[in-house]
Amino acid sequence: MPVTPSPSAPASSAPRAPAAAPRRLLWHRLIFGLWLRPVEVLDEARDRSVWGAAAFLCLLSGVLGTLGRDDFRAQWRVSPSLALQAMAIADGVLLLASLLLGAATHAIARRLGGNGKFGPTVTLFVVIFWATDLPRLALDAWLPGSSYAVRAAAWITAGFGYAFSALLIRGQHHLPTHKAVAAVSIQMLAATALLKFPTGG
Repeated sequence: MPVTPSPSAPASSAPRAPAAAPRRLLWHRLIFGLWLRPVEVLDEARDRSVWGAAAFLCLLSGVLGTLGRDDFRAQWRVSPSLALQAMAIADGVLLLASLLLGAATHAIARRLGGNGKFGPTVTLFVVIFWATDLPRLALDAWLPGSSYAVRAAAWITAGFGYAFSALLIRGQHHLPTHKAVAAVSIQMLAATALLKFPTGG
C-alpha cells in the first residue's frame, strides 16, 4: 500500500526560487561612488570587468591632460587638425599604458599570493587611477600646472588613488593590507611622479 506523505511534512523536492541577478553597475554609480562610498562600491564591483568605463575614463583624462599643455595650445593656433591628431595619438598611448599598468598590478598581486581575476583587476585599477585624478586634470586644464591649487589637488588625488587601489587589491585578491599596499606601490608612485608631477609643461 503506498504511503501518502503528511500534509505537514516539508516538501523536499519543491523548486527553489532562482537567485536574484546582481544589480547592474552603471558607470556613473561606479565613478561617483568611488568618492562617496568607496568600500561599498568596490565590494559591489568585485569580479566585474568594466572595460567600457576604463576606456572612457582614459580617453576623457587624455583629453583633459592634453588641453592643459602649452604645446597643444600652440599647435592648435597653427593647425587645429594636427592638434586633434596629436590628441588622438596621445589618448591611444595613454589607454595602452594604463592597461599595461593594470596588468602589472594584477601580476604582482598574484605573485604575492592573490587569487583575483585578470579583467576585473585591470579595469577597476584603471578606473580608480583616472577617476581619482579627474579633479586635478580639470584644474590643470584651466590653471597653470605650477599653481598651488593644481599642486594641492595632485597630492590629494594621489593619496586617494593609492588608498583606493590598495582597497581594490585587498578585496579582489583576498590579500592582507600590507601585501595589497606592496602590490600597488611601484606602479602608483611611478605613474604619480610622471603624470601628476611632470618636470615639463
